[in-house]
Amino acid sequence: MMQSCLVRHLSRAVCTAALILPFCLPAAHAQSIVDGWTAVAVPPAPQLLPVTVESGQTALLILDMYARTCITSERPRCVPTIARVKRLLTEARAKKMLVVYSGSPPASTAPSTPVEPLTPIEGEQTVRGVVDKFMDTDLAKILAAGGIKTVIIVGTSADGTVLYTSSHAALNNLKVIVPVDAISSIDPFSELYTVWHLKNTVGQVSRQVTLTNAAMITIK
Repeated sequence: MMQSCLVRHLSRAVCTAALILPFCLPAAHAQSIVDGWTAVAVPPAPQLLPVTVESGQTALLILDMYARTCITSERPRCVPTIARVKRLLTEARAKKMLVVYSGSPPASTAPSTPVEPLTPIEGEQTVRGVVDKFMDTDLAKILAAGGIKTVIIVGTSADGTVLYTSSHAALNNLKVIVPVDAISSIDPFSELYTVWHLKNTVGQVSRQVTLTNAAMITIK
């Protein structure tokens, strides 16, 4: 009889502990994206669209294509973009389009002179700033003074200056054209991420950005 009561009490205690224990123990860490990193599939490539722009309302922004860094030993993926950017630049100049270059911040010792085929001519301005070329520069004023409604953005540091300058422009209601064969970074994934982000981030940025190729841009 005593043994039977003891068994009932022990059973009751075990059941009570089973109910309480999950609330007493620390919760297991939820799986993060880092834990499942290798299981993530690469999303499909975005669609590239032909674009026609009005020269009087459009600016070509050439970002951080420095003579000292857009070379094979430093940024090999930048080198093939030079010829594509040059073709866009030549057409932009022929149509009297506004052209603006970017350089490193004034206090920086980093190089700021563009690679030789893209050397600015008289009247073409350069803004010197951090990754987002609108920050602490006159870029917004230059574009506003020129009546600019659309910007074509090319250059290197795709995941830096291209991404953040494009996003800033889009958030300020400018139409943004990004020819994906005229941007570059140190590695392909950085370019892939930039292109994906610009068209898949929610809201204003994705609505304002159009992805294209340099040869698919027509300047009127």
